[in-house]
Amino acid sequence: MSSPSSARAPLSLADALRRRPPGAPVPSPCVGVCRIDEATGWCAGCWRTLDEIAAWGSSDDETRCRIWRSIEVRQAAHRP
Repeated sequence: MSSPSSARAPLSLADALRRRPPGAPVPSPCVGVCRIDEATGWCAGCWRTLDEIAAWGSSDDETRCRIWRSIEVRQAAHRP
């Protein structure tokens, strides 16, 4: 597989932030498709690395936003 879930709509931090309840932490990009692509090292569902997935629960909102920005960059670079 050359890129995770390329047929699905891209994940977006802006969309996730619009959907979160007021005062809630930055939402996870997880979409329930938990499979790491051997070629890229990214999850086929959320585009995170294993390290990013493992760190998510203890990350502050600034770190979560940084992870989200990495996801958006990966998607943009690997979309047809």
